[in-house]
Amino acid sequence: MKGKNFFLLSWKKLWILVVLGFASIILHNLISGLMGTEEVFFFIFVIFIIPAYFLIAVLFSLSNFVKKRKVIKQGKQ
Repeated sequence: MKGKNFFLLSWKKLWILVVLGFASIILHNLISGLMGTEEVFFFIFVIFIIPAYFLIAVLFSLSNFVKKRKVIKQGKQ
């Protein structure tokens, strides 16, 4: 049940993703500017991990919505 709630998209999770994305961009630029070297952790986080989670969550939420809708239609018949 925890895995299902982890990938089920909600407005709260969407805003968390947006805030994490902006924070990662700012931290990447701040650390790179202060240290004078390229920092890769926050860069990889904002470029690969956040979009991958968002895509998986959207696909899972859509499939969950279609599955629930199909069950409701079968129940009416």
